[in-house]
Amino acid sequence: MSFRILMTLDAAGGVWRYAMDLARALHGVEVVFLGFGPPPSPDRRAEAEAIGTLDWTGLPLDWIVPDAAALAGVPQAVAEAAVRHGVQLIHLNLPTQAAGLETDLPVLAVSHSCVSTWFRAVRDSDLPDGWEWQRKMNAAGLHRADAVVAPSASHARLLQRVYGSVPVTVVPNATPVPERQTADSPMVVASGRWWDDGKNGVTLDRAAAQIAWPVTMLGPLDSPTGQAFRAMNADAPGNLPHDDAMALMRDAGIFVSPSLYEPFGLAVAEAARAAIPLVLADIPTFRELWDEAAIFFAPADADALSGGVNRLAGDADLRRQMGHAARERSRRYAPDMQAEAMLSLYAGLREPQQQAATR
Repeated sequence: MSFRILMTLDAAGGVWRYAMDLARALHGVEVVFLGFGPPPSPDRRAEAEAIGTLDWTGLPLDWIVPDAAALAGVPQAVAEAAVRHGVQLIHLNLPTQAAGLETDLPVLAVSHSCVSTWFRAVRDSDLPDGWEWQRKMNAAGLHRADAVVAPSASHARLLQRVYGSVPVTVVPNATPVPERQTADSPMVVASGRWWDDGKNGVTLDRAAAQIAWPVTMLGPLDSPTGQAFRAMNADAPGNLPHDDAMALMRDAGIFVSPSLYEPFGLAVAEAARAAIPLVLADIPTFRELWDEAAIFFAPADADALSGGVNRLAGDADLRRQMGHAARERSRRYAPDMQAEAMLSLYAGLREPQQQAATR
């Protein structure tokens, strides 16, 4: 039986791609997208409207505001949209959106990342003075939700270290990018929000000076809050439409992710689908998802990064072997598997609601 859900999203980061890809795979589910933060580009708006209904609030995201007061209108906007669109379940892609949410509908929150876990992973510290409200709001949202999802067991453990005993279900992210065979062109590609220190673009740019092949860093260079990244040794063309970025990436000989913090790392899975050999920072998430299917390096070591890339660049047989291993592993992160897991969670949350309706 078909049912309708409200799914929050934004156009400022990877949540957009997650929401689009998941919604396409949720057969039998009508999705109403409720948007927050800066508005989407016309092509993104058209993409969402081809899948479901798009309702943009204009209200801010938690990571670009100075305090909790700036988010005071968020829970009411979610509750009112749920009534307006007649949904049976609320899927939040920012746990803070559940803090103070008043609704009788089941609420599922997905933690794609948060400021508190970012600081723990990137700075090995708690939040700076004046930022404690971020941890409190996330904690309130995580405990308010009827179910919490993380895209990797590593991120689930990090959530529990920061927020305490929150029950978390692990549902890996997925990519619908078709399998193909890279043309193995002599270029290195990486993808990320390079203004974010957690993506560790500085180390990759430093390594690019020692890498035998040209390095292209795909993704946005400037944040909505003023952070900026400028490459000195790599080519960094800035943010591109997803299809254009994939066209550049899919024939690369090597894919690199130097991230210090990744709850999942969708770009890695996209590269793996094209059998591109992977060179990844040795962080818990990447070890969990890609162990024995990638070459790893110490995240802050530009020499180790360039050494791993140059080893692959000089050995076509090794590139084929590692590309094959990456593509085989990527089959674990298929949309139908993700959708099946999410539908099971939705069904479990809706069961008490359905039982009450039949009494």
